[in-house]
Amino acid sequence: MKYMLDVYTVSFFGHRDVYYSKLLESRLEDIIFKLIKEHEFVAFLTGYDGEFDRIATSAVKRAKRNYAQHRCDITWIMPYEKADYTKNQKYYDEFFDYIEVCAESAAKHPKAAIQARNRHIVDRSDYVVFWIEKEYGGAYQTMKYAKENEKAMINLAVETAENC
Repeated sequence: MKYMLDVYTVSFFGHRDVYYSKLLESRLEDIIFKLIKEHEFVAFLTGYDGEFDRIATSAVKRAKRNYAQHRCDITWIMPYEKADYTKNQKYYDEFFDYIEVCAESAAKHPKAAIQARNRHIVDRSDYVVFWIEKEYGGAYQTMKYAKENEKAMINLAVETAENC
């Protein structure tokens, strides 16, 4: 009998700039720890575009290093192959467990590629973690898409602001 691993997929989206970063890091670590504890294996997905994405990715990397080495991984999903990746491929290949170029977004015009990639990530996700403070922009559009598709989600910007 072949054993199938139960994989729970979580993604992160937020505005490029983040305030309350120390409180945010703490909240992310709590959520990541809880998700890893509750699920057999957690696949984390990131677009790795802005400050929130980088904070979330670092929190996953710390969790993995400190207590969940074989219970999670982190994948960077690019909308198209980025010049920074090409220039620093060795670094990124060591930093992330997996790196993908989203086929759907790579075929689009660059101005539409990020939103296409974001929708692809949401479609793959069981749970989506947001940092949305403003009702405009790509991250906000992605949150609307996740709501329309009835994804389980949390907006940490609202929770964090309420706790300050």
